[in-house]
Amino acid sequence: MTPSLRHLRVFLAVLDQGTITAAARLCNISQPAASQALARLESDAGMALIHHGRDASGPTEAGQAYGRRVRRALGRLDTALAGLAPRLVLTATRAQLTALIAVRDAENFTLAAQRLGLSQPTVHRAVTQLESEAGRPLFHRMGKRMQPARAAQALSDAARLCFSELEQAAAELADMAGREAGRIVIGAMPLSRSIVLPRAIAEFRRLRPTMPLAVLDGPYDDLLAGLRRGEIDLLIGALRNPAPVADVVQQALFTDDLVLVARPGHPLVGPSRPELADLARHPWVLPREGTPSRAHFERFVAPVPPEGRPAVIESSSPILMRELLGMTDHIGCISRLQAGAEIALGVVVPLPVRLPGSMRPIGITLREDWLPTAAQDQFVAILRQVGQGLDQAAGPSATAT
Repeated sequence: MTPSLRHLRVFLAVLDQGTITAAARLCNISQPAASQALARLESDAGMALIHHGRDASGPTEAGQAYGRRVRRALGRLDTALAGLAPRLVLTATRAQLTALIAVRDAENFTLAAQRLGLSQPTVHRAVTQLESEAGRPLFHRMGKRMQPARAAQALSDAARLCFSELEQAAAELADMAGREAGRIVIGAMPLSRSIVLPRAIAEFRRLRPTMPLAVLDGPYDDLLAGLRRGEIDLLIGALRNPAPVADVVQQALFTDDLVLVARPGHPLVGPSRPELADLARHPWVLPREGTPSRAHFERFVAPVPPEGRPAVIESSSPILMRELLGMTDHIGCISRLQAGAEIALGVVVPLPVRLPGSMRPIGITLREDWLPTAAQDQFVAILRQVGQGLDQAAGPSATAT
């Protein structure tokens, strides 16, 4: 469903006013136009949203669910529109906002048009119409780039969240009709990709064999930005302390700690605990800077002066670490659970070194006011079950080294 904003406003007016006639009067349109807008929404939904018979009135169960989602979606959007120019609440269209988002992302009208499959003049005209209603420019030319103004950034973020909520609305209606719609988009950090997600996805696929899932990886800051814009439904990985921003919530699934690993036969592999000076004589493979894992390691090696530290390779890839350790005397710093399979197979060996304070919660990060669909709620429940199993399997062993 890709309903127009005007049709959605008519639908909410019908819910609020009780009749199509009263809704038409409130929206300043004809009664046939209001009926046509409602009919279009119901056709797209494949079900009735309001009771049309004489014996019943008001929204159907589907209409109530859809109305709740639409209010959330337009509530996000209208605050941003009104802050820019009150008239935009009535005049802004979905096409204009889609063009705004595309230009903000591409910082170029031609590239934005290519991504949308439209002509450049069409996209330019859509943004110009918004600027005309707003009474101010939304982009500033900086050489070959179109730099979005702060107002354009705020409006495009609100529009993304609005469109995401409308996608949730369509998925919820489909679920009520016994159909699958929409998809779940997961932002995955390294540990989750190798341990948590495969188990959770396998169980979810057993229960919902046709529901699409998308797993995105990348730097934490990029994933967090996607979550806050509504492009990602949830993040899985090491939780931050404190939470990075006020509009997200974190929920722990299980705990994990860090372990130093090396190849079998490495000079430091043995029963005795190597000193920090011994570790500093060998090159390291570390998580990249800015991650909780790297911060724990840096605290551990803080007594070693910078000039006494070895060369560092930054990587979040367990495969690269495993292969590099197998060929060299590098020492790797990695999650104990993430290295569990390689340790069990004898591919790498944990060094008898404990990193104090490296126990950290692994969990999910969600938008504070996120309202999941039934499928998304089911996936989160599976994640919690997987996390509980990992916690029970780890037991006290994680702190034994």
